Amino acid sequence: MNTAARRLVRHPMPWVFLLFAVLPYLLPFIGGYTYLGTEVLIWSIFVLGFNILLGYTGLPSFGHGAFFGVGAFVMAILQLRIMQGMWLPMAISALAGALFGALVGLFVAKKRGIYFALLTIAFSQMFWFITWQWDTVTGGEDGLAGVNRTAIQLPGLPSIDLNDVTSFYYFVLVIFIICTLLIWTIVHSPFGRTLQAIRFNETRAKCIGYNTPLYKWLAFTVSCAFAGLAGALYTLLRNAAFADVMHWTQSGNAVMMVLLGGGMSNFFGPILGAAVFIVLRDLFSAFTEHWMLIYGLLFMFVIVFVPEGILGLFRGEEEQMDAPVSGK
Repeated sequence: MNTAARRLVRHPMPWVFLLFAVLPYLLPFIGGYTYLGTEVLIWSIFVLGFNILLGYTGLPSFGHGAFFGVGAFVMAILQLRIMQGMWLPMAISALAGALFGALVGLFVAKKRGIYFALLTIAFSQMFWFITWQWDTVTGGEDGLAGVNRTAIQLPGLPSIDLNDVTSFYYFVLVIFIICTLLIWTIVHSPFGRTLQAIRFNETRAKCIGYNTPLYKWLAFTVSCAFAGLAGALYTLLRNAAFADVMHWTQSGNAVMMVLLGGGMSNFFGPILGAAVFIVLRDLFSAFTEHWMLIYGLLFMFVIVFVPEGILGLFRGEEEQMDAPVSGK
């Protein structure tokens, strides 16, 4: 086996993709179901994009659910009132997330720390309030229901019915793989290294000539594009869009996923965090309506005793090049 093949086998990415490829066949053995696996994939796209901000740039956005919600409602409005199909509405939803993110980014890009976090919460709640009140467009409290997954046609292949839960799972898996490869390329590019430099020491990065507000604005915009795409997929999963996805608590869930899995120290941490969060939520909520209390205690335990998250416990020297700059 040559060096390239050995590196590929040792790299976590192909094993992550392989695990998700066989997951629908494994879930019944642990009491799961395909819908749950699809939800994990969608949230993984969201938090991988979100980690461009939190883990790689050091910007704690607590309002990212707003852009997830923008993608969700754009998808629903397009499907119900303007056009059918899958590819174009999803692309427009991702673009809408990026555009709204770019507008908000103009106000927050020069901020850092608690000021950045508070501004993102404020914008998120503003978006949520507009969505809740503008019932002629968004459906208000009732949301927009009746979104259908239309069949897709690939050249040389028969039509694929996405109303089948397994077919839709693999459709989302393909998008997840593309997004993961794209985000990996972004964070390991010169642009991504600059974001890590900003996280490590923004003043130093500015002194050596980088326009740090511009880089933070670009990171925010790119991250929001992935949030919009994930929101569109979430609408297709639920066959509806509701205002709850824009609430600040959804943004808090994304932060918990990143920190729980180890996204501050490992690229794949958000994926593990999303899987653990969603599976445990499904498990705990079956036993008690106060499942968030259990999550709160779990989150406190991670912050106090495992601050680098689950994957941070297994971070080896060879993984340093694949992890965000830590400042150590």
